[in-house]
Amino acid sequence: MLLAVDIGNTNIVFGCVNDEDDVLLFERISTNHNATSAEYASLIKNILEMNGFNTGDIDDAVMSSVVPSVTNTVKEAIRKLFGTEVMIAGPGVKTGLNILIDNPAQLGSDQAVDAVAAINQYPVPLIIIDMGTATTVSVVDRNKNYRGGLIMTGMGIAADALTARTAQLPKINFEAPGKIIGTNTIDCLKSGILYSNACALDGIIERIEEEIGDKCTAVATGGLSELVVPLCKRNIIHDGSLLIKGLSIIYRKNARQR
Repeated sequence: MLLAVDIGNTNIVFGCVNDEDDVLLFERISTNHNATSAEYASLIKNILEMNGFNTGDIDDAVMSSVVPSVTNTVKEAIRKLFGTEVMIAGPGVKTGLNILIDNPAQLGSDQAVDAVAAINQYPVPLIIIDMGTATTVSVVDRNKNYRGGLIMTGMGIAADALTARTAQLPKINFEAPGKIIGTNTIDCLKSGILYSNACALDGIIERIEEEIGDKCTAVATGGLSELVVPLCKRNIIHDGSLLIKGLSIIYRKNARQR
């Protein structure tokens, strides 16, 4: 079984994928920049055991990361637990993705992995939305070329900035509001944050389609997407394990080289 790991600024996602590319385990933990490899090894071991697996079930590992300071720590944790080296999705690794941006080396590994998964599972052209610490939007054209995209302030950062810079607005939990017009401060905040993101996605999809001259399949992933997608007017497919699927595909493309 393959262990797939995505290290983000806020969360680390762990997935286990079998030989048929079925995602058998999907768990999310907070990214701890100060944790040691032993602490991460203990966390990974606990995640496996909670889901009915053990360390002997893991044959290999693949990882994407946008947090260089944590990458080596998690790599060492995996080496200690499973005795295997981690394949890193980055420069030199085949993805099958034709990247047409000005400097392909600047493309985030998570965006590349999302795109690899999406073009293997959904009809092109594609708009791929990943709602994490930042919200990224990627565009793949009808020829499966990665054309570029957008980077927006993440929903969590926006909410934190709003409450930090106002004296009377409290922090809130992200929950779908019952209606768009709030009748108290908490509901007004929830409605404003969630619906502003939903409207932004609707509008961005419309403008991207106008620019490329094609109707697109829209796919959303990331920890906050499951709250926002149901509020959108556009048809957006929610796929929470998109990145894990992409890592599995990249691993299969490169496994013979190892």
